[in-house]
Amino acid sequence: MIDLRAAAAERLGELPWSLRLLLENVLRTAAPAEAEREARALLDWCRSATSDAEISFQPGRILMHDTTCVPALVDIAAMRDVVAEAGGEARLLNPVIQVDAVIDHSVAVDHFGTPEARARNMAQEIARNAERYRFMKWATGALDNFRLFPPGVGILHTVNLEHLAQVVATEQRDGETWAVPDSLVGTDSHTPMINALGVLGWGVGGIEAESAMFGVPITLRIPDVIGVRLTGALKDGVLATDLALAVTERLRQIDAVDSFVEFFGPGVSALAVGERAVIANMAPEYGATMGFFPIDARTIDYLRATGRAPCVLARVEAYARRQGLWFDPAHTPRYTQTIEIDLSTVRPNLAGPRRPQDRVDPAAAAAALAPVMRARGRPWPATPLPSSRRPGDGAIAIAAITSCTNTADAKLLIAAGLLARKARRHGLRPPSYVKTSFAPGSGAVLRLLERAGLLDDLAAVGFDVVGIGCTTCIGNSGPLTAEMMDAIDRDGIVPVAVLSGNRNFPGRIHSAIEAAFLASPPLVVAYALAGRVDLDITADPIASGEGGPVRLADLWPAQAEIEQVYAAAARPDDTVAYYAQGATDRSWATIEAPTGVRFPWDARSTYLRRPPFVARTAPREGVTNLRAAPLIVLGDDVTTDHISPAGAIPATSDAGRYLREAGENPRDLNVYAARRGNFEVMVRGLFTNPAARNLLCPEAPAGMTVYAPSGEILPIWRAAERYRGAGQDLVIVAGHRYGTGSSRDWAAKGPRLLGVRAVLANSFERIHRSNLVGMGILPIELPADRHPAHLALTASDRIVVAVTPEALEPDAAISVAIHRADGGVETLSARLLLRTAQEAALIRSGGVIPYLLGQTLDRSRVLPTEALS
Repeated sequence: MIDLRAAAAERLGELPWSLRLLLENVLRTAAPAEAEREARALLDWCRSATSDAEISFQPGRILMHDTTCVPALVDIAAMRDVVAEAGGEARLLNPVIQVDAVIDHSVAVDHFGTPEARARNMAQEIARNAERYRFMKWATGALDNFRLFPPGVGILHTVNLEHLAQVVATEQRDGETWAVPDSLVGTDSHTPMINALGVLGWGVGGIEAESAMFGVPITLRIPDVIGVRLTGALKDGVLATDLALAVTERLRQIDAVDSFVEFFGPGVSALAVGERAVIANMAPEYGATMGFFPIDARTIDYLRATGRAPCVLARVEAYARRQGLWFDPAHTPRYTQTIEIDLSTVRPNLAGPRRPQDRVDPAAAAAALAPVMRARGRPWPATPLPSSRRPGDGAIAIAAITSCTNTADAKLLIAAGLLARKARRHGLRPPSYVKTSFAPGSGAVLRLLERAGLLDDLAAVGFDVVGIGCTTCIGNSGPLTAEMMDAIDRDGIVPVAVLSGNRNFPGRIHSAIEAAFLASPPLVVAYALAGRVDLDITADPIASGEGGPVRLADLWPAQAEIEQVYAAAARPDDTVAYYAQGATDRSWATIEAPTGVRFPWDARSTYLRRPPFVARTAPREGVTNLRAAPLIVLGDDVTTDHISPAGAIPATSDAGRYLREAGENPRDLNVYAARRGNFEVMVRGLFTNPAARNLLCPEAPAGMTVYAPSGEILPIWRAAERYRGAGQDLVIVAGHRYGTGSSRDWAAKGPRLLGVRAVLANSFERIHRSNLVGMGILPIELPADRHPAHLALTASDRIVVAVTPEALEPDAAISVAIHRADGGVETLSARLLLRTAQEAALIRSGGVIPYLLGQTLDRSRVLPTEALS
């Protein structure tokens, strides 16, 4: 092993635990000269707890899900074609590190509230996605180091936590066995959930993951590390979800973007790994790269509880203690800044109704909805309707126990089951208009719940298992009840969703729902029983039971009850036995896949098309004095959901029309996430989220823009097509926190296909900024006081960016000039938001794909084109 204590000497104790792991990675994987320089930079970080130095990181493995994996595989298959067509050896394009892909993002809640719902949803998932799944099966035979977990096994982060992660792994080097810290990157923003085990890992875009899987090191600046000191312990009745929402609110009040967050202090020891996982999972919601918990006795407890072998437990503890990686609750390393949270002060929480950082006391949920109702012109609080069981404003359309965030902790699900048991005894059921669902992160926990008798209790109040996968959390919520849709269409009501997920952006959960609250699993059940949010759920009667009014206090389980059930029902061999059985759905085995080094494309396919941005052609020369038209101008908090939707494809949309003309069933066009292998669908869906308001034409429907030469209002993709035909470069202009949310590579690939050369925004979220660079699009940071709303851009204005290829340097100051249609010119200073020299090189070469093609062609001894040489 790398001897960290010898390498760092007295400085080791000053480094945050997360940076100690980065130090080990640098010393083990970098070339000797680079390793010495980068290690010195990491140790020098302790002097000021910040640094501009660059280091390289080589993860041990990559984690993907199906809707990020398929686009990456499409790119790889297309690159193999390009290499072969140039006379090269296509099989050289192969992952050099382990890639695990989990199919979890495609199951939808088409059926609910019955024991058959899970099987029926699975059958529908396989039928809808068989072509994509054949493609992924092809990859398991065509690519080295690629492993696939079939649909219905679990959510990737839960599978990672309870099955894949080793914490300390072993590898063979020159005939010797080395002990190495487990490490990874994942193509999902919630990859930091694994930080709960003390494993170094974070989310990256699919484009960055493609380069990493082919051995290109990830370069990063040594991050700032924000220390969160935890003290005390959670009070009875306060759950891990409540703490995660409080942490998210607190950290969003400071700038954690591009930073590691590390938890330390005596309160850390009071949290089990399941509780830590909820907090670490929400790192992207509080803006951080990671939410890291060091290795300690609680880590070993979790590994034991999930059936890891005794030798693994011994190796993890011995290695962590020997290397200075074992957590000491009394020790305070050096941090860039610190905040403190007393766990005993945390109360039950909600978050919403539009952002996960907007924490709300449950008693104030109705008040939090007031701005949404005002914007829709609805009186609020709502006038009581003749029947409390008829949906009105604030009625709950969806109540979902969903997401890896809050289903990987078995005790949260036990709490929901116990609340359901008590509600069942009172004879309570949700109103008929509420769509209820329960979709855990893996089937291992179902064994525990079944043993405890809690699955029956959950089903008795409508929460039958609908599948094992992401479902509602990512927008695969399926259709609302007919009763609810009738009230929306007839009365114009504003419904609400309550879910145990991690995001609640308008339109994300369902296109008809713009208000959603995040909540713990037991609170989700309680709100489902109430059927509405215009009440104080902590004090008002939730519903009338067989013995009269029932309040939350009558149903809420004590912590001792939860612990008692867990102790009686948990079995360490549940997890091992579950993963040993593999895929349980017979229809998966019947899917036949093609074979061969190259994938046989089908010109008739509406799922898989060879993308035009994968080609052996030169990228456009430089970006010198780029003179571009604004394609779309946006405000703050534009998420990747706004840029590239994931949910259902409306039959009347441009993407829907394209699919109908190709012969697809208009009643079931699947979701955008499932069509990410077809660029024609994806470009037509860009910016069509109803919340994506284009300031160039604010009264126009989403997805439209002004085509300046004619003044026409056109679909964005159609206007971009015309601009491209005229040789006109394009830019996107946005406000603060552009690209927040999922690690969606199509939020960068799509703009690239539209002809966008740069995105100018007041600030960017980390993963999306990286994806833009990977597609050769310049991220440019505007001054905070030059907001798009104040710039008052028109489609006829032109934006001139003065930067030469030679000036493409990290954080370079550049000049941006707005040439107004009336002849005026407005100049402002901006910043080129490149983080490393490698990112600058990627921009020069046109992005990751041209770089990888050039590398592979060089290895094939084929003379590349001049642009790729």
